[in-house]
Amino acid sequence: MSQGQVKALDLLYDRYARLVYSIAYRILNSAEEAEDMTQDIFLTLWRRNNYDPKRGALSSFLTTLTRSRAIDRLRSKNARLRVVQKLQGIVRGESGVPSPLEQASIGERSHLIRGALSQLSESEREVLEIAYYEGLSQSEIAQRLEIPLGTVKSRSRQGLLKLRQTLQDYV
Repeated sequence: MSQGQVKALDLLYDRYARLVYSIAYRILNSAEEAEDMTQDIFLTLWRRNNYDPKRGALSSFLTTLTRSRAIDRLRSKNARLRVVQKLQGIVRGESGVPSPLEQASIGERSHLIRGALSQLSESEREVLEIAYYEGLSQSEIAQRLEIPLGTVKSRSRQGLLKLRQTLQDYV
């Protein structure tokens, strides 16, 4: 695979696809999502080839990678579901147009949050916006931005700490 031979990927897929699919299916409980996950895992293996034979068997690597990605996908899905349910609750609870006082309060909070976000570095802001506005997990963010997962985690943590410090008087 490191030499770009597609036959190597074919061989690995034939040998390990059932293992990857079954793990993904057990966690995600959906045949369609398990199929997508299986494709994603082998695409990742092909593109990044970050498997190190010194660290263990390929089956162990694929098992760990599949389990982690499937759990991340479940968490992301659950986070999006909670946001939708929260928004539905807000919409149901509204009694029409917000009062002028509520509008002013919302505008003030929005201004404060935009100001706090503008104080973050571009990379911290980007990671937080993707996480909160798009509901992606840290693994999905790392994949999208093509950066290590540890980098996503540290940018997210630093950004949240800065936001907390900036907005501590308003919470």
